Amino acid sequence: MIDPATLPYRPCAGIMLLNRQGQVFVGQRIDSTPEAWQMPQGGIDPGEDARDTAVRELREETGIAPEHVELIATAPADLSYDLPSEMVGKVWKGRYRGQRQRWFLFRFLGTDTDVDIATAHPEFRAWRWIDPDDLPHMIVPFKRDLYQQVLAVFRPHLDAAAAGTVPNRGG
Repeated sequence: MIDPATLPYRPCAGIMLLNRQGQVFVGQRIDSTPEAWQMPQGGIDPGEDARDTAVRELREETGIAPEHVELIATAPADLSYDLPSEMVGKVWKGRYRGQRQRWFLFRFLGTDTDVDIATAHPEFRAWRWIDPDDLPHMIVPFKRDLYQQVLAVFRPHLDAAAAGTVPNRGG
């Protein structure tokens, strides 16, 4: 039996993507139960910048080109979650206890036709735009606290988006 406390966290970038209506992109995972929705995310390659990872993962998972997004904000610190004990040792070849994520808030500048989840290595079976406050109710339970933290970090920007006044702070 693997002791999770002895394993490191997988470095990862997470993307909260806001449309013009202040809604957030979520995808339904292709490799999981139907209720497993999440925002785009992915592992940071050795030597790769977290923001570059976010843009790369967004394209790989959603088909959204870099020119269709604009950075609004970056979380000031990494956020992490632990896998449930029954998943440790099975996910990511058993090398990690969970993920340490740097989160980025992007504004989506494109249209829904710019989204194409039928990518070379699909991760989502469906996608949609939702109210940000619905995120914790749609996510798998072990990521719920993380998503509440992401919402708290980006709340000023989400409130501004709802009011139609999203500033571009970029940093």
